[in-house]
Amino acid sequence: MRIYNTLTRKKEDFIPLEDGKVRMYVCGPTVYNFIHIGNARPMIVFDTVRRYLEAKGYDVNFVSNFTDVDDKIIKKANEEGVSAEEISQRYIAECKKDMAGMNIKPATTHPLATQEIDGMIDMISTLIEKGYAYAVNGTVYYRTRKFAEYGKLSHKNIDELEGGKRSLLVSGKDEKEDPLDFVLWKPKKEGEPYWESPWGQGRPGWHIECSVMSKKYLGEQIDIHGGGEDLIFPHHENEIAQSEACSGKEFSHYWMHNAFLNIDNRKMSKSLGNFFTVREISEKYDLQVLRFFMLNAHYRSPLNFSAELMESSRSALERIQTAVDNLKFLSEHASAQELTEEETLKVEEAKKFQENFDEAMDDDFNTADAIAAIFDLVKFANTNAGEGSSKAFVDALKKMIQDLCDILGLITEKKAELLDADIENLIQERQNARKAKNFARADEIRNELLEKGIILEDTREGVKWKRA
Repeated sequence: MRIYNTLTRKKEDFIPLEDGKVRMYVCGPTVYNFIHIGNARPMIVFDTVRRYLEAKGYDVNFVSNFTDVDDKIIKKANEEGVSAEEISQRYIAECKKDMAGMNIKPATTHPLATQEIDGMIDMISTLIEKGYAYAVNGTVYYRTRKFAEYGKLSHKNIDELEGGKRSLLVSGKDEKEDPLDFVLWKPKKEGEPYWESPWGQGRPGWHIECSVMSKKYLGEQIDIHGGGEDLIFPHHENEIAQSEACSGKEFSHYWMHNAFLNIDNRKMSKSLGNFFTVREISEKYDLQVLRFFMLNAHYRSPLNFSAELMESSRSALERIQTAVDNLKFLSEHASAQELTEEETLKVEEAKKFQENFDEAMDDDFNTADAIAAIFDLVKFANTNAGEGSSKAFVDALKKMIQDLCDILGLITEKKAELLDADIENLIQERQNARKAKNFARADEIRNELLEKGIILEDTREGVKWKRA
């Protein structure tokens, strides 16, 4: 298996630190709102990487955090007049719902930044002791120039950074020793959450959080660190500087980054009005379609999101699901049970598609070519399985397709469509729950219907519904 390493800018053979085990850290979202489809790409990509590593027999310790203290969270909390914790807990729960919809496996550990403050204070103290950090008026800064290899991940020259500091660096104050130094701890402001520390009341900088959570749950050295390419600089660069200065060891051996997602060939932004949350997408499409769409391109290729491409993905996924449905029907109605001699040869022939799939995934997780191999297998099954086929033959083909789809996190079972009467009954139950002020159950029913592609609209005339 070969992985493209951002650090070396080349594909390298994958050799884990410990035989048979993989330690993997992926930066998770900042939870101040519903996650958007830009957040969804690394979630889907690295869930698929994890699934494939597990399919290869590795024991994967997969850690992905939630940043639950941040300026955006505090701003949202102040706007609503609630605590930052209430905001973060609300959107962690919503994020987990969306992740379940995209069939993303829960991480081995989902640490929360606010629960790891003691570890951050310890790491910052160590960096001060080693001369890599200094405190000024309650703020602690990292001495960037003291870390000789700063810039090795982003391939930026530190002297060039000095020249372009206005656009590249977090705005600093005159109290910094060097404009390139970045914040490890910041003093509290009025109305913000804070923790006690040797430097006064305050909260950690963003970069130190991931260094500490990775160290606690995976150890000082890890195999793979992943995230979107927007995190290469400064976030991941700063993580390396902190972690390696602290431990004196290489932090992560392989660095993987997915490329950006554009909307109709334009960068996604709220100002352009082309900003979509995963929840909004789920109102129009089964989130399996979004997953298929994301995996139908190589993770290092920029991806363009459009309604046309989503419709194409929906049709393509349905082709796979229809083939599995057909094989299921043939299996249930097969008269012969055992493989014939000819079928045995056909099963052997079909294995070449599995080999093509593995070959694609072994080459830096090329999911686009892996999906192509699945379609070749689907075509083979459609051509070779029929009414005269044995149960053993159609079951073998069905299992091959399902196993490969499962590695990609694609569900081959078609969702059972609700009858109109079932929908009306659930809407009535929701209305009754609302009258009884059982809002939790009412929300549950809305979400249940949404998962089955039924969109509700509360109007003055009553509840209207439509199929997505």
